Amino acid sequence: MRARRYAVAAAALALLATACSAKHSEDTGAATAPRTVRPVAGCGRGSWTDPADLSPTRTPARCSPGKPAARPLAKPRKITIATGTLSAEYVAPLEVALDKGEFKAEGLAVTLKVLPTPDALPLLAKGDIDAMWSAPEAAVMNGVRGGFDIKWVAGNFSPDPESKSGLWVRLKNGESASGVAMAGRTLGTMIGKGSVIAYPMQKALASHGGSLDRIRYQQLGSADVLTALQNGGVDSAWLLDPVWRQVTGKTDYAFLGGQPQGEPLGGMLFGRTLLNDDVDAGVALLRAYIRTVDTYFAGDYKSDADFVTYLAKLLKTDPAILRSTPPLRMDWEIRAGTTTRLQSAYRAQGVESGAPLPESRTVDRALYEEAVGHAP
Repeated sequence: MRARRYAVAAAALALLATACSAKHSEDTGAATAPRTVRPVAGCGRGSWTDPADLSPTRTPARCSPGKPAARPLAKPRKITIATGTLSAEYVAPLEVALDKGEFKAEGLAVTLKVLPTPDALPLLAKGDIDAMWSAPEAAVMNGVRGGFDIKWVAGNFSPDPESKSGLWVRLKNGESASGVAMAGRTLGTMIGKGSVIAYPMQKALASHGGSLDRIRYQQLGSADVLTALQNGGVDSAWLLDPVWRQVTGKTDYAFLGGQPQGEPLGGMLFGRTLLNDDVDAGVALLRAYIRTVDTYFAGDYKSDADFVTYLAKLLKTDPAILRSTPPLRMDWEIRAGTTTRLQSAYRAQGVESGAPLPESRTVDRALYEEAVGHAP
């Protein structure tokens, strides 16, 4: 079902691209035009890092708490951000920013609208919504290839070193974690092909005699993935927080790998409205997001019991469940080459073809750099 929805979204984007290709080719895009970047109080050298630094121990960029300070727009602006869920922990910075008035302080009236990526993409391309809290998935790359200004403009998180969210396998008789042969096995996933998890899966499978084109995918509902792994319906599964807690430490299961540490694989995506037509609003939106991270998510935010209780209420989840997994490393920056690595995995899955898109077509760091006063 999800694969069909991605196909429909891609087809819709292709039709829109054909209709608007002439207009697209005439525009240079205001986001790429020179803008004055001024130093920002509370955001010094530590508020940015070298995108080429892929070290898993890299310290995420940070400004001081409460910084960068709000700079309200001259004219209030309504912003709609699509997100696939409002209950996942990685959405927490947006929900906290909304609840604490950080968006409002910038002159932004933000609405978070629950929409799956396939449904949101055509709306973003047309300008019916302003942003997506998602990831540069295959459908996004194919939309960009079709001619639309859709760019990844800010990261979201990377996992804590203690996290084991990722690829788990049920061991066969006599098999050890170091000797798992993944070729030909069935993978249970609620996401299917074309998701950013293809990249970390490709790395994990390569270490265990498998590859993305040598496993069989079985798409399941979120409540069914673990059950299928436990009862033998699938051989392996991609388990998210906090589901993996139910198999960790058990000798008949092995963790093969998850999202790379220090490398966000998703976050904020803008369409041409915030990339080109109203860049000031785009920068203001990221400024509020960054300030929220700096103020509430700078370190181990789960060490504060009161904040965990508050966050659990906001996400409509049990505080005990929220405490059961390590905190996410919130990170607004985007690493160099991530979209190139993602596209390699998509091609291996057979959901993307053609020459890889250069990073200049898929990523725009200029808006978050302006928000923290960094002029590269």
